Amino acid sequence: MHRRRRTALLLSAAIATVAPLLTACGSDAHPGAAAVVGGQRITVSQLENRVGEVREAQRAVAPDEAQYEQTIAETGSLTRDTLHNMVLDRVMHRAAQDAGVTVSRKEVQEMRASLEEQSGGAKGLETTWLQQYGVPPERLDENLRLQLEAQKLAENLGTDTSQPAFWQALSEASDTLNVDLNPRYGTWDVEQSSRVDAKTPWVREVTAAQAQEPA
Repeated sequence: MHRRRRTALLLSAAIATVAPLLTACGSDAHPGAAAVVGGQRITVSQLENRVGEVREAQRAVAPDEAQYEQTIAETGSLTRDTLHNMVLDRVMHRAAQDAGVTVSRKEVQEMRASLEEQSGGAKGLETTWLQQYGVPPERLDENLRLQLEAQKLAENLGTDTSQPAFWQALSEASDTLNVDLNPRYGTWDVEQSSRVDAKTPWVREVTAAQAQEPA
């Protein structure tokens, strides 16, 4: 975790076990919504469209139909994992806003260029993010911006993204947003800061140096 001062943002079960609490609730008070975060609905249609983006990208990189079918079988929880990511994205963004953290387009571009170099080009980076993190190409910049927000938030707090202080900031943002998850997609586990049974990481390890590149 501390090799070359890596600032790892891995919102997966491994780190979530030491995280403080996020809010947990769920009801049928918002028909047609997969979740409500900060009074704003994530509709079932929006969720299905996001899942469709991933499936289209997976089909595009699959060498044949058999491989695509195997990919589908291996990612059977994609819908619920995608909703988990969409909710947590909003929590992270709110926490960054509350701390006065901003990320410029130039910073996102610089991070992307660095990661493309490590991945053998733009296509290699897109494929890696799709296969390992379920992020389709059209959402890559959005995901990188979120990672930068997380890293800057941690730096602002004088910590890193694996530590309780960082997770406390997410907890406070989550409480403010009053996350309301539709029960058909599971529940928001307060102890693991995650949708129950969600296992797909939504981010990748990046170096602190990348996050500190000047805007």
